[in-house]
Amino acid sequence: MPTRPPRREPPQALHLARLAGSTPGEWVALPGGLLRVLALRGKVGGPPVPGWLTCLTGEALLDLPQREFVRLRPAESYRVSPDAPWEALPVRAGTVLLLVPEGRGL
Repeated sequence: MPTRPPRREPPQALHLARLAGSTPGEWVALPGGLLRVLALRGKVGGPPVPGWLTCLTGEALLDLPQREFVRLRPAESYRVSPDAPWEALPVRAGTVLLLVPEGRGL
């Protein structure tokens, strides 16, 4: 009778908000990729890279040059670029942002 291979555990999904919450206020790199997550706990400057910034949970205010701002709610994104520095401020508790950079800028 042939032996059966040992049963493998199914792969685990990453919980992005929990991963970001492990170091609040600091960008956390996802394993094996360019993606970064951030649990906002106060004003945080954005890295000078082009890409898409997405609000996963909570709500954030992006302070942009020339007295402009963008409000990001869950599932909303905004394209950031190095020529327009930005800072993110949490509007609601539990705000988590996901940064998907273009290229290898981080």
